[in-house]
Parts: sequence; C-alpha cells; structure tokens
Amino acid sequence: MTTKVLAVLGAGMQGTAAAYDMARFGAAAVRLFDHDGARAAAGAERINTLLGRSVATGAALDARDGAAVTRALAGVSVTLSGLPYYLNLGAAKAAIAAGSSFGDLGGNTDVVWEELALDGEARARGVSIVPDLGLAPGMGNTLAAYAMGKVKGASRVSVRCGGLPQIPRPPLDYKLVFSVEGLTNEYFGQAVFLRDSRRVEVETFDELESVQWPGMPALEAFTTSGGTSTCPWTFEGRLESYDYKTIRYEGHFAKVKLLKDLGLLDLAPIDVLGAKVVPREVFHSLARARLAFPGDRDLVLLRVTCAGPDETLTLSLRDDHDEATGFTAMERTTAFPASIVCLMMAAGAVSPGAHRLESAVDAERFFEALAERGFLLTEERVARA
Repeated sequence: MTTKVLAVLGAGMQGTAAAYDMARFGAAAVRLFDHDGARAAAGAERINTLLGRSVATGAALDARDGAAVTRALAGVSVTLSGLPYYLNLGAAKAAIAAGSSFGDLGGNTDVVWEELALDGEARARGVSIVPDLGLAPGMGNTLAAYAMGKVKGASRVSVRCGGLPQIPRPPLDYKLVFSVEGLTNEYFGQAVFLRDSRRVEVETFDELESVQWPGMPALEAFTTSGGTSTCPWTFEGRLESYDYKTIRYEGHFAKVKLLKDLGLLDLAPIDVLGAKVVPREVFHSLARARLAFPGDRDLVLLRVTCAGPDETLTLSLRDDHDEATGFTAMERTTAFPASIVCLMMAAGAVSPGAHRLESAVDAERFFEALAERGFLLTEERVARA
C-alpha cells in the first residue's frame, strides 16, 4: 500500500491494465499518458469506472520529447513505461530528471543494459531503475529466482511461456495480444542462455520442442530473444543452464518459418514496381488486420522448472481473459507483475540505483502479490530417483 502518485507512459492494452492495478492496490493517484490524449482519457475513465472512484487521469504526451516527459512526471513517485522498447532509454532519463523511479515492460536486452548504465545518475537522484518488468522478460525471471530459493543446489532452470488464443484460427493459429513489432522483434536475432555453466548466444526461431499441458491441444516451443533478460549474466557461475522458449500451438513454427525463409519478415527495403518497400512492415500491416480477431479470448501459459541434485520444482500458471474487468490474459500477466514491482519501488522496497530485476525484487513477496491478484500457480516437486 502506498499513498504516492504513480504514472504510466502509454495507454495501450498493457499500460491501462498496469494503471488499473496500481490504483487498485494502493496508489493515491495514477497519471496515464499517451500520444493520443483521447486514448489516455478513455483509459483513465475505464479505470475509474472499474474501481468506482476517481483515481486516474489521462493526458496527451509525446514520449519522444524528453523535456516534456520530465515536466509531466513532476511529483510522480514511480513511472512505468508501456512504450515501445526503443523509447525506454529516453523515458528512463526523463524520469530520473524528474526524480521519479522507473520501470518498463522491456523486451530488448540491449536497451536494458543502457538503462542499467544509468545507475550513477539514479543513485544521485535517489531513485530506482528496474527494467524488464512484464511477463517474459519479467514475471518468468522473478519466478525463476523464487524457485531457485526453494531447490537446494539449484543448477538448471528453464522457462516456457506463451500467449495464445483460446480458439486457434488460421492463418497462424495465433492472435495478436501485444504489438506486432514486439512479436517479430522476439522472433529475430540472438537469445542469450546459460549452457554448461557458460553464457552462449543461440539463434532465435530454432530448437523446436513439443510441450504438453493439461487440458490443452498439442503445443510447441522454440527459442526467441529477450526472454532471459539479464539472468544469464546474473546466474553465471551459479547455474549450469538457464534458457527460455516461447510456446505456440503446434504448427505455428513451420508457418512463420516459411514466411521468414521467403524474406517476408526482412528489414532491408526491396523494389516493388519502382517503390521501396520493407517486407516486415508489409507483414506488420497485414498482421494487425488479419490476426486481431476482435472478441476472441486469449490465455497465457507460463512454466518455470528448476532442478537440483535431489529434486525438481515446477511452477505452472494458466491465466485466462477476465470477463469481470475485460482485461485479457496477456494484459493481466504482463501489466500486473510490472505494477507489483512499481508499487514495491513506491514503498521503498528497492534501493536507489539501476538494478537487474532478478536481483532487485523480493521473490517471496512477489509470489504473495501474485496470489493477491488471483493468479493460481501450481507447484509440483519430483524427487530425483
């Protein structure tokens, strides 16, 4: 519980859900900002209606204007960025200048390292910076730290996570539950894992495996970028392995790989009838329309497995679209964990400076806060024969 003012940059799906959770769990007031002032106002009105009190306000703000962001954050204890990942560094700098602690939904580890380099400035201003607070990266890594604290001699950790439509539909058996730019960003580049006690880079969209989940049809998982965040650096020397893969319905991998192999997700412009066209931008435009499926419900699956010499602990979570509030499973599992950490910062539970999430947060308290929000995690222990 805090009596302080919090702010959210970006009044999209996750941003509005985070502001709602902040207000529900004790923020005295929440300021919701977006480049579209009408969207920010609508998000604030939705929050106030759900909670039955006036606690949120919405206003227009250009997040690319650092000076304007700093002015808007005057008097704000903690700011959460729900902006595209490439705007997070500038937002973090603006928050520090305003004397506001800062977190974001992250997703790009290179940007995270740049934010962590702001440690000195954050300490000087007496504020905290903790990036990568969403689902994966985010909750998956905090639960990994929680599991490591429960398994004696923990040596191997794996995280499997995916946001899925409850009803898979063609063409990709997938529904957009966050920005399409974020989706394709995860499917390209390099993932960083721990293997044989060393940090290694692994190609994304590779290492396909089958996944079984009670009550679910056939699933698959494959490597994507960003999910491990800074954990391979933090746990190097302590763990033998740490890896992350994204869960999808069986067959999704083959369909998207075909698109990749055809060059339809490339970033280099190509000539089309005399015009320069970026293939991935064409895909983005089509996907926003073809993969939206308005009215369809989603679900999120998260599984963290931690093994030691004597036992293996598995934490599993399935979350579904919440009919009572209208928040999707992806909104809940991305935004609520971020809100939990921001409220911890507002309460002074995170020291000044820039911190890696897995080192900054009390994993036990985080686990308890998830339960307070109705997330039902199952724990399964299997003794090693």
